[in-house]
Amino acid sequence: MKKTAMANFLAADLYGITAEEYSLGRNNVEVVSQMIKAGLKVIQYREKDKKMREKYQECLKLREITRQAGVTFIVNDHVDLALLVGADGIHLGQDDLPVNRVRELVGKDMLIGLSTHSPAQAQSALEMGVDYIGVGPIFSTQTKKDVCAPVGLEYLDYVVKHIPLPFVAIGGIKEHNIAEVARRGAKCIALVTEIVGAADIEAKIRNLRACLNRSNRL
Repeated sequence: MKKTAMANFLAADLYGITAEEYSLGRNNVEVVSQMIKAGLKVIQYREKDKKMREKYQECLKLREITRQAGVTFIVNDHVDLALLVGADGIHLGQDDLPVNRVRELVGKDMLIGLSTHSPAQAQSALEMGVDYIGVGPIFSTQTKKDVCAPVGLEYLDYVVKHIPLPFVAIGGIKEHNIAEVARRGAKCIALVTEIVGAADIEAKIRNLRACLNRSNRL
């Protein structure tokens, strides 16, 4: 399972993340189904304010549709939830459970991602043996209520040059600035409200990919 999940991650240009409060009244199953139809290969479930039973029920449905589509499914924060639904990965923040103890729980076959916000955190993640890191927030974002200040493109430059780990760039990335992030070396880019808040998710993802394609030609 881990080999396939990582292959999807390495091949992914866009990394989808749920955020139902910004999804124009659509539920997460609807939104993720549209993401998958548009060709996304990695989806992270991130819902901060729902009750755990509701998260569990949603993740069961999302795990089923992602499995059927061959899409990597990652759960944010909740190791127990990731294990219960058979997710491909767990994504941790700096204040979540220690990576080494999480690895003991999930075993070697589940991806572990870790959010990082500084060169020191990226170096530490390398030593911890995580499978990939989040790099950001690149730009200012209000999607997360407890988010730190933007780290800017300079931190992205550092990771590209010095950290030999797969990574996903995240934070305030939109259609108008995604090309700059890609030009700086990000191969996998996460967008939250830009995708889930689009009236036509498939069209938005086509537009984002067009921006990425233009950036590759420059």
